[in-house]
Amino acid sequence: MKKILLTTALATTIFFNCNSCFAHNSENLSAENALKKLKEGNERFIKFHQKHPDENKKRRKAMLKGQHPFVVILSCSDSRVPPELIFDQGLGDIFEIRNAGNVLDDHIIGSIEYAVMHCGVKLIVIMGHQDCGAVNATLSGVSETKYIKSLEDSIQPAIEKCKKDNQEITPDNVAKAHVVQDINELLEQDSDLVKYMKENNVQIIPAYYNLDSGKVDFI
Repeated sequence: MKKILLTTALATTIFFNCNSCFAHNSENLSAENALKKLKEGNERFIKFHQKHPDENKKRRKAMLKGQHPFVVILSCSDSRVPPELIFDQGLGDIFEIRNAGNVLDDHIIGSIEYAVMHCGVKLIVIMGHQDCGAVNATLSGVSETKYIKSLEDSIQPAIEKCKKDNQEITPDNVAKAHVVQDINELLEQDSDLVKYMKENNVQIIPAYYNLDSGKVDFI
């Protein structure tokens, strides 16, 4: 009996959590407007004119009712690459997914699915960056542990792509190729996510963050 009650409670919790996203779907920014908002925020960051939006007590309280992000960003977990700061956004604005080397796997795809299909996000950004440690490790050919090697194995195809395209094998070129590789891999999935994206005008774009200037290039 306890098991049934717990299962019912869990199902109810999931239902209401999902509804807290669905309730705002009609208000979601289009992909074009979401991209515009990111570009404007990044421009403020570059010039040190940040507004630090959505960081007050009122916003924090509003977040108790559910999240309503306008973009999902997959980026590297490098401490120098925090999306909220780079794009001058605040609480509840970015559905942020990060791991070393912005590597795509089933867990990442599932996270993107949630942001898009349950929260109504219309724009997916996959962002690499300058001086990425995971990319540098892959280029070095030295695998320190089996777990770091798993990251390198995911980035290796980007090196092969650069070779195929007669591009110089540099960390920057590989990082950019890896982002495009992530997008192609995602779109090649025969998944509910890809079908939903096509039917609901959800866009996915590659980006590259320059550590030295603070600028994000949408490539």
